[in-house]
Amino acid sequence: MTASKTHDLSPLDPSAAEPFYRQIYERFRSAIASGLLKPGDRVPSARALTQELGLARGTIDAAYSLLAAEGYIQARGQAGTIVTPGLKPRTPATVAPPAPDTATSSIGFRPQSILPFQMGLPALDEFPRKIWARLGARCVRAMQPLDMTHPSVYGQPALRAEIAAYLQVSRGITCAPSQVFVTSGYRHSIELIGLALLKAGDRVWLEDPGYPPTRELFAQMHIATVPVPVDAEGMVVAEGIRSAPRARAAVVTPAHQSPLGVSLSLKRRMALLDWAGRHNAWIVEDDYDGEYRYVSRPLPALKSLDRDGRVLYAGTFSKVLFPSLRLAYLVVPQAQVERFEQILQTFAGGSPELTQSIVTAFIQEGHFARHIQRMRKLYAERREATSAGLASVLGKHVRIDALPGGMHLILRLAGRQSDRKLVARMRDAGLFAEALSEWSKGGKGASALLVNFTNIDSRATAEKLGKRILALM
Repeated sequence: MTASKTHDLSPLDPSAAEPFYRQIYERFRSAIASGLLKPGDRVPSARALTQELGLARGTIDAAYSLLAAEGYIQARGQAGTIVTPGLKPRTPATVAPPAPDTATSSIGFRPQSILPFQMGLPALDEFPRKIWARLGARCVRAMQPLDMTHPSVYGQPALRAEIAAYLQVSRGITCAPSQVFVTSGYRHSIELIGLALLKAGDRVWLEDPGYPPTRELFAQMHIATVPVPVDAEGMVVAEGIRSAPRARAAVVTPAHQSPLGVSLSLKRRMALLDWAGRHNAWIVEDDYDGEYRYVSRPLPALKSLDRDGRVLYAGTFSKVLFPSLRLAYLVVPQAQVERFEQILQTFAGGSPELTQSIVTAFIQEGHFARHIQRMRKLYAERREATSAGLASVLGKHVRIDALPGGMHLILRLAGRQSDRKLVARMRDAGLFAEALSEWSKGGKGASALLVNFTNIDSRATAEKLGKRILALM
């Protein structure tokens, strides 16, 4: 006989027209019908439920009497009350919701799965989990009562200091720890920027094609987005100035444009900074995977060229460590530190202290830098193996863009093949891809697949997967 279950039952509604005894009866009957309570399961005694719900004993007795009269429960004396053994309750007929149109429905950013070619995932098979476990155990043992209180909404001071030092060395960004704010991810960083610096009705330049959730985030904040085309030199700044010269901000991915992989040229970087300085506009630099460049050293950040305090730098640990950490960071201009502190005090709850402590130790002991170096070498190898393997199978049907950095490939489809329909078929077959056309405003972009290569371990694996894609074309 199992222990009694009440914690999963829906709460009572004091404003409902039904009396409490009837609500209790309906909740137990629904729990039995759905299988939450099974035949033979023990239900709370009337006295225990009276204390738990804070109701009169007579209310509980009325509900239990009704359940017993209809055969749902049985009283067994000192053994307590149980769901009637052998009960086969009749469940109400349900109408199945209409099936989504998988041929055109978009795939979420990002699903909780590990599928071949899944975007946004680092090489999870190569993460140093033993080192991470050791550091985690040490941090748990070192916990003090103060570490168990509410975390700082700005981020753990030690982690902010480590991030500032890392950015100085690796990205050429000079900033104080006070300018670094730890967030729960890119979306959280964008939300904070919108709350602190923008208002409803403002206009923001976005790269086209560009990361779709950014458009959705600004739409929720009632901020208009202006699509700015991208070419071989990155965002066409002159086009942004022509379309919306007085926009309040621009969101760019200058290291590896997302998703085309090109780098913003120095000429356009300077033009973008000049525009922001003249119009008191803001530039959000999304450096989501700037550590991974395979043809030369990683490029300096746009923020490193900022002399007027107009650039906000958004980084993340999702791509260099793993996404479930839910840790990212935002570097703001010194003059805006107080404003962001005010916003965070109101709208942020802080990231878990223990997680931040483990990441801090991981950086301090040199594991972070070594991990990035290892992954840069590994990804260069997997990039070549995946590209070669897919080209050998799909060469007549796709053209593979050779990107200088990042974690994905672009497979441009020949003919008039729909990338969205092919993506839907791949998902049904247990494969992952994203449709490039979905990354353009209005879905009118080029037809191509975006596929991640970081978890493809060999050319042979890529060839096997390529054959599965070929069968779906």
